[in-house]
Amino acid sequence: MNHDEQNTDEQTTDVAAERAGIVLGPLLRFVDDHQATVWVETDTAVQVTVECDGVRRTEPTWSLHGHHYALVVLDGLPADAELPYTVSLDDQQVWPLPGAPASLVRTTSDEESVRLAFGSCRRGEGHTPDQLAALGADALVAMALRMQELDHAQWPDALLLVGDQVYADDPSEAILEKLHARRAAGEGPPGVDAGGEEVVDEICDFEEYTWLYHESWGSEHVRWLLSTLPTCMILDDHDLRDDWNSSWSWRQQIITEPWWRSRVIGAFSSYWVYQHLGNLSPTELAEDKLYQAVREAPGDAERVQLLADFAWRADTEPQSMQWSYHRDFGRNRLVVLDSRCSRRLDPANRAMMDTAEWEWARQQALQPLPSGKPVQHLLIGSTLPFLMLPGLHHLEGWNEATAQGAWGKLGSKVGEKIRLAVDLEHWAAFRQSFDDMVALVADVAHLPEPPASVLWLSGDVHCSYLAEAQVQDVEPRDTAVHQLTMSPFRNPLNKPIQVVNKLVKRPAVAGTLRLLARAAGVRDPAIRWDVQGGPWFDNGVMTVVLKGRKASVEVEHASVDEQGRQVLQRTLVRRLA
Repeated sequence: MNHDEQNTDEQTTDVAAERAGIVLGPLLRFVDDHQATVWVETDTAVQVTVECDGVRRTEPTWSLHGHHYALVVLDGLPADAELPYTVSLDDQQVWPLPGAPASLVRTTSDEESVRLAFGSCRRGEGHTPDQLAALGADALVAMALRMQELDHAQWPDALLLVGDQVYADDPSEAILEKLHARRAAGEGPPGVDAGGEEVVDEICDFEEYTWLYHESWGSEHVRWLLSTLPTCMILDDHDLRDDWNSSWSWRQQIITEPWWRSRVIGAFSSYWVYQHLGNLSPTELAEDKLYQAVREAPGDAERVQLLADFAWRADTEPQSMQWSYHRDFGRNRLVVLDSRCSRRLDPANRAMMDTAEWEWARQQALQPLPSGKPVQHLLIGSTLPFLMLPGLHHLEGWNEATAQGAWGKLGSKVGEKIRLAVDLEHWAAFRQSFDDMVALVADVAHLPEPPASVLWLSGDVHCSYLAEAQVQDVEPRDTAVHQLTMSPFRNPLNKPIQVVNKLVKRPAVAGTLRLLARAAGVRDPAIRWDVQGGPWFDNGVMTVVLKGRKASVEVEHASVDEQGRQVLQRTLVRRLA
């Protein structure tokens, strides 16, 4: 090699070393008939360009804690089209990866059909034989592999992630090693709890939260899936900590922990960046004052402070932030509820959502589409199932009543301990909110042109099931009402709890628990329901299929086939309306 050739090689190496890259993403988030948003995290400050069907939009990254992000808004796209897109950093194309399938934006139309896949509770660690044996097949990996072989018309139109996208309180072994090394180096937030014990096995600040997202969304197949399937997301307890906001007493204890402030700031700041921003439409992004302030801030330190102040306020003053949102898919509306952060926990005035956010939810459920046309199907996304397995519903009603003093002070103490030990903090344990939801469904069903169905889409409970409901004074032939629960994507329930879930479904057990609840003064609600499918306990995904005023659901569970491939297998297809 001569001297000139050596210099050229060195220069090429230097350029390659300096070339910017994508750390995570791209994630395709909001899509409608003419717009789309694409989210990326990069390894340095760059100009991010997304090009799609001749539309080219560029957005500079903004930094936070040394990480770099951009959310690019595409507009002027043709409706009802399937459009490949590329991502470039400083005019150097970096996506799609060589040899990988194209990433697509599939814009919507005025047609009345939609396929919406959903589920929750996913551990994102790898897929070695040992990990597959411990956690089972990953429903999202199986979905991605199947989509690459299917006609695009059979793909879901969007994916709803209803909670526990990451596990801050139970990280993987690989992340635990990083945590221990970081703590040993004296880095990170305070490492002791209120009792002086070390806290080394939980995520505690923004930097550590980024590790969770990189692990969960960074694998090859999931990365491609999220780049080509629009996603809606909402947070649940493990995004922060198990039992988050389960009761007043839990809240009073946790705020004494010296690490709690760092956890809250890390949790809400990272959730805002990695999940919440992508839930917003381009119009909502343009009107979001915090988003504009972050983009316009002069530096990283100012952004860190902006989001730290916001995050702490979101936890201590829940009414200051609305995480709930809605999306319309043709003639169908999805209203996604925050059933975790906005709770009122005062024992004298408990509610699943604060007054302002619940009133917003009511308005979204009752008002027509922007076109003025009535909603064909109303989908209500709630991380926590609205309708539990019947026995569990009665158990939670009894527990709330006793914890509130129905059986005296001793009963109240015992009830509170049981609530925390067994996670009795779903809608049934917030009875006023439960009744408000039933009343809302009745109001929706009595609209001049009511939807053909009201469907609750939920996760959280690590089992999946279908329940058909009858609301008082609502005719199913006019508006069908169903609870659809899919959990987990990948985090199977242990065997003893599986047995409990099977038992509480039995009429004799459910009837006994109903009598127990009535003995504590709990009245029967103005809704009845029966489990029509499940409970199932394997990892999986559900897909709601809407066409005109017809609705059905496809239940699929994930497994590993003889060739070692992760696959989805059809468990049930059921007509809903």
